Amino acid sequence: MVVDADRLGIVRQAFAQQILAVAGVANNPALEAAFASVPRESFIGPPPWQIVTRQGYRTLASDDPVVAYQDINFALSPGRGVNNGSPLLHAIWLHALGPLAGARVAHIGAGTGYYTAILSHLVGERGQVLAVEHDSELVERAERNLAGYENVALVEADGATLDFEPVDAIYVNFAVGLPADRWIDALRPGGRLIFPLGQPGRRRGTSGGRHADGGVFRIERVANGFAAAWLGPAFFVCADGLLSPSQTDRLALHAAFEAGGMEFVRCLRWREPAVADRSWFIGTGWSLGYDAPGD
Repeated sequence: MVVDADRLGIVRQAFAQQILAVAGVANNPALEAAFASVPRESFIGPPPWQIVTRQGYRTLASDDPVVAYQDINFALSPGRGVNNGSPLLHAIWLHALGPLAGARVAHIGAGTGYYTAILSHLVGERGQVLAVEHDSELVERAERNLAGYENVALVEADGATLDFEPVDAIYVNFAVGLPADRWIDALRPGGRLIFPLGQPGRRRGTSGGRHADGGVFRIERVANGFAAAWLGPAFFVCADGLLSPSQTDRLALHAAFEAGGMEFVRCLRWREPAVADRSWFIGTGWSLGYDAPGD
């Protein structure tokens, strides 16, 4: 179909304003401009498009790119439950990541690059985004989609083990049972990490590949440790291998989500003893606690 660029520009601007308003973001012009600038339809592939519903995937009954500008998940690889996720939730998390102009950012789990492109706009010409994706097919698509983004470097690698230079922010777009050592070590002073914490639930496939419990945390390296904050529930495809929890940690994580209280988490204790009666979750070598860092 013939695409009216002016019409799409108006739709993107309205989309950006609506998404940020619903996300509760009152004053972030840089984030609004990023959502208004990036053509989402270019990153979700050609129609017919599949979207995520409560009943599973279904084909969207339109090939007009304006339909990409709403808060729905588009399938990228439906057989594995890999999607281009909710713009509303990403707006909340990207706002929580903090100002990024001129920053060096690592995007772990870049998919086909849509949220990498958003990050590219946020860091600007003086910043840089390292986009990491381990799936070869998604990397190939992301290479085409991000070809014009000069401040983006795309790497096909395992985001859990890739060694990269210290960064100001790390944005993770798949669920893990524990953060990678490298992510914590790579945070500069004041650096922020946003990652989904969860555990495998349903078997991956057309049902969406989500996990049983999960939510997103923000970690910040401060002078006396790591501050932590709960950003709300979320469901992503779960990592395997190094970032999958042990059976003991899996049970402890499930119990923590079942008990609740994650909204009161204030610190990450990393490679130090947990305080048993002041912890929401205690894993192997790390914990999330209710006290401020250093307390």
